[in-house]
Amino acid sequence: MTVTRLALAQLPKEYRRGRRTLIRSDSAGGTHDFVAWLTQRGRWLSYSVAMVITEAIHQHVLKVPASAWTPAVEADGEMRDGAWVAELTGDVLHGWSKGMRLIVRKERPYPGAQLRLIDADGMRLTCFATNTTGRPIAALELRHRLRARAEDRIRAARATGLRNLPLHHTAQNRIWLEIVQIALDLLALMPMLALAGKARCWEPRRLRLRLFTAAGQLVTTSRRRILRLARHWPYTSHITAALERLSQLPNPG
Repeated sequence: MTVTRLALAQLPKEYRRGRRTLIRSDSAGGTHDFVAWLTQRGRWLSYSVAMVITEAIHQHVLKVPASAWTPAVEADGEMRDGAWVAELTGDVLHGWSKGMRLIVRKERPYPGAQLRLIDADGMRLTCFATNTTGRPIAALELRHRLRARAEDRIRAARATGLRNLPLHHTAQNRIWLEIVQIALDLLALMPMLALAGKARCWEPRRLRLRLFTAAGQLVTTSRRRILRLARHWPYTSHITAALERLSQLPNPG
């Protein structure tokens, strides 16, 4: 809850509460306290949180008829091969917040993968809860699956200084972590605001090589500052296009 509060505090006030703000989480968020906090009166946030498959959930999955399973989908709208989703109802939701929906996905594991005790009929099971209504369960499952982008942020954090703490004392390393977090904010916002196409998916290492270390010269003339970039650099056009997009953004202040 503390992490969620801090994340919400970074948003404009109109997005800090209400159903249009979605909170996605792994199974650490699949608890009674966290779900109740998200839906507390006056907060009313939307959520999509992974759930641990308990024995009760597992037994309900085994009772789902074949006709109730819907093919899962990919981001491009095509059906996901070997994956289906279904919604669980009944007493499995007893004790949870009102309006909670429980959706399970079964999928053929990749060759050589070891099944778990909670899996069924040779299928890998995953489960999540949401309070979103009015959308197909396959679309809700896709929305939750896209939470895996969080792993990209973790990988970017490690590549931006989180892998090794350079200082000896905790207080000093806290300053280092603050700097890493500022860098991560920039890495998260820059692709959305300034880049386009495949460049939005570049990892920190590639960004450093192609954009951040590009040779340039800052020239002052006639009370103007001009940034001159090397014409032969193959990614100069990416830099100039990014600066142009940023210059067209409205002033947030």
